[in-house]
Amino acid sequence: MNLCDIKTVRQIMAMFHLTFHKEFGQNFLTDRLVVEDIADECCTDEQSTILEIGPGIGTLTYELALRRRQVVSLEIDRGLIPVLQYTLGEFDNVRVINEDVMKTDLDALLAPYFAEGPVSVCANLPYYITTPILMKLLESRLPFDYITIMIQAEVADRLCAKAGSKDYGAITAVLAYYGQAEKLFTVPADRFVPAPKVNSSVIRIKLHKEKPYVPRDEAMLFRTIKAAFGQRRKTLVNALGAGFPELSREQITEAITACGHEANIRGEKLDIAQFTALSDVLLEHLKA
Repeated sequence: MNLCDIKTVRQIMAMFHLTFHKEFGQNFLTDRLVVEDIADECCTDEQSTILEIGPGIGTLTYELALRRRQVVSLEIDRGLIPVLQYTLGEFDNVRVINEDVMKTDLDALLAPYFAEGPVSVCANLPYYITTPILMKLLESRLPFDYITIMIQAEVADRLCAKAGSKDYGAITAVLAYYGQAEKLFTVPADRFVPAPKVNSSVIRIKLHKEKPYVPRDEAMLFRTIKAAFGQRRKTLVNALGAGFPELSREQITEAITACGHEANIRGEKLDIAQFTALSDVLLEHLKA
């Protein structure tokens, strides 16, 4: 069964009396080479279990099942469950669960799989909920090896940006705390049915087994990053002033210069190592 063939996709949808649901961000890949590349590149260990989010009709799931030990797929659309039972019926290493990933207890779901070996995530994420899903995966603190996701190309550029570039932002810095992101390739909009309005990109995040930069207070680090980008056009002194009203301008300036930066630097110039150091100094001022 060629799940990348447009006619096959439409026949399956007609067979099960289904339509594409815009509210679930359903866009199905029709380029087999792209699907195979994602399945190949999503992790390095063939004995991995893959958590897939939003399998659709099983296009990517099929290729993952051929390459990896197990696949656990979360599908929010109840109408697609019988479709997946049909398209993936030949596999005994695929488990499809009708749940919303945002409401799923991932720790409880994946504990048995982590006990058996490495677990990675692979998903074609709906554009409208990319960041919430990604943050849930990261904040779960589960020891994933990799998170490989297909997302809107513009968002991918932001997530993989370097400090000081125009695409660099708070989400970039936070992501760098958890792991290292790289863009694998771009997928044109016409490779989907129905076609979205913009291109997509596939990025792979290698999660840190041990974080290279550990702040004294993690919440303080995230607060510092949020404040630094809260008023992007302002200098870091002014941005932090708004984010830390309990500190004086002199204290904030002293913290920035103590970290080796010019007083007029902007937040987008700092990488995760520099944000970690700055948050530690700010914490000292708050405790003083």
